[in-house]
Amino acid sequence: MRLAAIDIGTNACRLLITEVTVNQQNKPVFNKLNLVRVPLRLGFDVFESGIISKEKKGMILQTMKAYSHLMNAYKVEKCIAVATSAMRDAKNREEVVRNIFLETGISIKVISGDFEASLIYESHIAENLNENNNYLYIDVGGGSTELTFFANNELVFKQSFNIGTIRLLKGLPNDSIWDELKDTIKEKIKGQKNIVAIGTGGNINKVFSMSKKKEGKPLDIELLKDYYKEFSSCTLEERIRIYNLREDRADVIVPALLIYIQVMKWTDINEILVPKIGLVDGLIQHLYAEMAG
Repeated sequence: MRLAAIDIGTNACRLLITEVTVNQQNKPVFNKLNLVRVPLRLGFDVFESGIISKEKKGMILQTMKAYSHLMNAYKVEKCIAVATSAMRDAKNREEVVRNIFLETGISIKVISGDFEASLIYESHIAENLNENNNYLYIDVGGGSTELTFFANNELVFKQSFNIGTIRLLKGLPNDSIWDELKDTIKEKIKGQKNIVAIGTGGNINKVFSMSKKKEGKPLDIELLKDYYKEFSSCTLEERIRIYNLREDRADVIVPALLIYIQVMKWTDINEILVPKIGLVDGLIQHLYAEMAG
């Protein structure tokens, strides 16, 4: 069975096409066939003017048409498409969603921050890790940061905060939102032992690749701080040239590192695992679970 997931994020739009088979233990096995990313950067419109501009509407539509053709080529049986923080904030989101549906047949659901947080752990990464530890998922996007905390194999809390990389670039999150994040961490996680962080999102994946660490090995908070200082001391052009980064990664990687570092500091976590999964992976799992009933 072939399934597809589309995540229309604040910085980029991703399509994941996956083949799902069932193994001898009657458990699903998920094999990635293709992952496509288009840097739409919707947040730069929405966080400035409150709407998605005519130009960006055209870009989303062309992207969705391309994704529709790709899904047809792969003979995808079922697709799930969601939009997150930027679309949540866009005053003209209903018009955009309706137009995409009429032109492509792709039905987009604008999801809440809490639902976004729950989708990240649907990738079930923690299930394959040491069950004696507690796990904090930190997912940093362009418009929001989602925290999901597991203790004793149970979900303790999940919450979305309007602190994201593009919002920070635009100078948007005020002190009260940072305080809310800090206070929530102190209240919900205080006193918990053996906490391991699990980092998701394109920026932490990029940092992990640059670190040349072996798969499954954690990144140390001191290493994140070193990268943050290094990147912060460069201009955007230098970051692109020296570190071979795309422009749409080179600008957001600095605020992303700041968010990961702050969350880890406030939770007294020194290491973060980077399983290289994202919202689209959780969406595929969610879609499969829905279909399996």
